[in-house]
Parts: sequence; structure tokens; C-alpha cells
Amino acid sequence: MNASTTQLSLDYLRGLGYTVDIVERWVPGIKGGNRIRKDLFGILDLVGIRDGLTIGVQTTAKSALSTRARKIGESPNLPLLRQAGWRIVVHGWHQPNGPRTRYVMEELVVCEGQALSVPAQRPRKRFVRVV
Repeated sequence: MNASTTQLSLDYLRGLGYTVDIVERWVPGIKGGNRIRKDLFGILDLVGIRDGLTIGVQTTAKSALSTRARKIGESPNLPLLRQAGWRIVVHGWHQPNGPRTRYVMEELVVCEGQALSVPAQRPRKRFVRVV
């Protein structure tokens, strides 16, 4: 995968009219060791806002879609984000026709931003989008 999944999701969300930014950061390693990435709340790479809505996105290769959704589902922060009305999704990107072809994104909705009184729903696939 040559293009960054983060950049693909940024472009996609901006195309939908979101004001979006990257919220993961690099943390320096101890004593010059390898840096590590730290996601916002331990689960989000991007946050977007539009028309009073807030969306949090974890972006990855399609092959890691279910792993990322499971990680988000197990996060102690998910109920807080749901209560705050955030929509949480995972974008899985791939090139089904091989290298040098268009990227396709599969979006998995983990949380619709419901109140805590509504039982949590299983993640569901929303749609596939060609970019």
C-alpha cells in the first residue's frame, strides 16, 4: 500500500465536508529508542466535525479492520465517547485490483454516538467507497 491510510481518510472526510485533523502523535522512545505512535484516547487517528456532529476515525489496511474494531470495542473510553455523542468508525483501505489501481474503503461503524442507556450494538459495515 503506497498511499497513507491516514491521508486517504483525510481526503475522504474533507470531501464529505468535515473539518478534520490528525490526532495521533509520535512519542519519543526512551534514551533514543524507537518512537511509538499514540492514538487519541488510545483508539483514534482522526477527528472530524461537521454540522454539530463529531466523528472519530481509526484508519488502517482492510486486512486489519476487525482487529482495530475489536481494540476500540474493548476500550474503556468507548462508553464516554458514545455518551458524548461521537460517531466512531474504522476505515479499512485496500486496492482490490492490485497495485496502481484505485483504493477502496470499507467503513465499519463501531458507535453511532448513542446515549449510554441504549445498549451497545455490534460493529457493522456501512458501505464501500471508491477513492
